[in-house]
Amino acid sequence: MSAATTSNSPGKWVVLPHYAFAALAFVALSILLLFSTDAFGGHYFHPKLLTLTHVAALGWATMLIFGALYQLLPVVLECKLYSEKLATIAFGFLGAGTILLAWCFWHFELGYLIHVAACSLVISFTLFTINVIQTARLAPKWTIEADFIVTSAIWLLLTGIVGLVMVLNFTMAFLPVEHTHYLKLHAHIGMAGWFLLLIIGVGAKLIPMFLLAHAENFKKLNWSYNLINAGLVFFIFDHLFFHTALLPVYAGLVVVGVVLFLLFVYETSKTRQRHDVDLGMKQTFVALGLLLLPLVLVIVVSSNLNLPQQLLSSIYLVYGISVFFGFVSAIIVGQTFKTLPFIVWMHAYENYVGRFKTPLPKDLYNHTLQRCLNITYLLGFLLLLTGVLLRNQQVILAGAIGFTLTSVLYTVSVFQLLLHKVQELKPFTYGNARA
Repeated sequence: MSAATTSNSPGKWVVLPHYAFAALAFVALSILLLFSTDAFGGHYFHPKLLTLTHVAALGWATMLIFGALYQLLPVVLECKLYSEKLATIAFGFLGAGTILLAWCFWHFELGYLIHVAACSLVISFTLFTINVIQTARLAPKWTIEADFIVTSAIWLLLTGIVGLVMVLNFTMAFLPVEHTHYLKLHAHIGMAGWFLLLIIGVGAKLIPMFLLAHAENFKKLNWSYNLINAGLVFFIFDHLFFHTALLPVYAGLVVVGVVLFLLFVYETSKTRQRHDVDLGMKQTFVALGLLLLPLVLVIVVSSNLNLPQQLLSSIYLVYGISVFFGFVSAIIVGQTFKTLPFIVWMHAYENYVGRFKTPLPKDLYNHTLQRCLNITYLLGFLLLLTGVLLRNQQVILAGAIGFTLTSVLYTVSVFQLLLHKVQELKPFTYGNARA
């Protein structure tokens, strides 16, 4: 990460609060899950499920992605972040909006407070999108990774605007079709447009970097970008205006786009010079494997299958869980311990390099804790999926306990990094320094 020097990187107080908030949100999400086992037996439009989804999507995933991206944009785009002030203000609005929205959904209060929450989130998304676009304009060259990242920010803003319209509709009832119709639109734009494109864009740069691999052919990435966006645009217009039976075709475009990205990663990894895969990268590869489940389910949920309503509701729930609790959470957990240790190390030790013997970024956190949380995460995820499919509250509770253990271990590890103090360093002797 030679590009991530202090000359390009934002101040640590711009980045690190996002990690702290996300870790605490992960704990809150897990605790809420413990008290929501009864909600998985009915329709997905349930106050507790809406709360869980938005805490996972906003407080946990989006918050951490914001913080990580402010640090990683200088690496991916090779330029400074456009505005640290915009990033700080966006953090405040995102945090406040997430807490208010979670409170309103949990208690199903659909008055002015939820309007304030939605407006706060849209303001945050707007500031973030401006920051990303303006940062990309500073880049010395425009790359396919920049296409993914900038486009994902625009989709995030659109997701927020659709959410705001839906919130206003709770009290004004001006939308022509039932609320769940727009909920599907809101969810798919967020999942495919925001999370998927962003993760592909950043992953296409960081995965080869961490593996010391060299990407030579970007044709698959270009096609991946075009197909995912085309499928999403076709889906939106069809879902809003035409209502044809072609939704599985649009879903298929997205699936093919993701498969092309996975092939890009596979082909690039064959050129890697680093063959020892650490825990963070192992978890990242687990996440990419977990992505296969929602890729299959997106075809199912977009098809007009004549399935019993109870089974269909379970499939929708498993689809959402496989995205937020599966792929997105797994890759966040894995990449946290690839990015955060370096961020902490850089701000703590960069000025000592060459003059003192400094620890490595991987020495700053407890590897045993990470092994444990990787295991509890996978166990909790599998139990949660099984419990939802079987409609068994005891199994769902067991999965929730697994996630709670994971969140506690994750948060302890994150705060150990955030509270790290510079160790007493031994200076190099002149002879050692020359060696």
